[in-house]
Amino acid sequence: MAVRDAGSERGAADGPLAEAAATVPLAQLRPYIARYTGYRLSGVPPATHAGLPSPYLTLFFSIDDPLTVAAHPDPAQAGGDYQTLAGGLHTAPALVTHEGRQSGIQVALSPLGARALLGVPAGELAGIDVEASDVCGRLASEIQQRVQAAATWQRRFAVLDEVLSRTLRSYRQDGGTDISAEVGFAWRWLLDTKGTVHVAALAGETGWSARHLRARFAAEIGLTPKAAARVVRFDRARRLLYRRAAATTAATTALGAAATAAAQRTLDLAALAAHCGFYDQAHMDGEFRALAGAPPTIWLAREFRNFQATAGAAVGG
Repeated sequence: MAVRDAGSERGAADGPLAEAAATVPLAQLRPYIARYTGYRLSGVPPATHAGLPSPYLTLFFSIDDPLTVAAHPDPAQAGGDYQTLAGGLHTAPALVTHEGRQSGIQVALSPLGARALLGVPAGELAGIDVEASDVCGRLASEIQQRVQAAATWQRRFAVLDEVLSRTLRSYRQDGGTDISAEVGFAWRWLLDTKGTVHVAALAGETGWSARHLRARFAAEIGLTPKAAARVVRFDRARRLLYRRAAATTAATTALGAAATAAAQRTLDLAALAAHCGFYDQAHMDGEFRALAGAPPTIWLAREFRNFQATAGAAVGG
């Protein structure tokens, strides 16, 4: 679950506060962790944020108030507050709320690293969110306490590097192994092809039957290969769309009407759908409804608040 996107650190001494920072981990952790993201909001309007499906498990540590998950990807799981959170891969959005104040630090964890860093296969967390301390015990408590005590994002990220690299070393020294070579190959190929490879081709390359691959893949990764491909395609599309929308909004604000039409053309949804491996725009719209809870234009309007008023004509309804 991607709690939120974040850019470079920023803030204000008075009035509303909005800080965000992101970085990549130490080299030895990069096969298993894509990035660390930290953010702090205070004095802002209450809001609901969609935690969207992504190819990464979520490992979250609160800095101030607990994280409030109003609705989990699995509707059977009741909402709750989390000081730390571990969430598996999923195919429906979560709803995260705050009353004007929220902060935390998030680890984008590959399912290939779940055994080594959490002590359980990613499949055991499929579609659910739990207190991270319920999965990895004192590891979660140590990280949370130390990131709360650290004064800067750089120091908080250094805590993650230190604790997680130590955990990985201990796992290796104790004889811990990665997931099977076949599942690891299938997962990496899904990522390399951006979710466009067919399950039959994956199975053929592993030497397993499609049925056996589905079962082993789901047990280790948390999704079937077909569902994982959907998530990978969706994640790519929504990130590209968000970046294009941000560029459009910036161009409209900074350069005025003369640049607006050219900037809005970058949001061509039909072209984006083809680029990201969907059959057509209708297919992509349907996937956004299923995985984000809304079609692309509505999702953008929610993320940008007033985006619909400035660029809605370009992206359609």
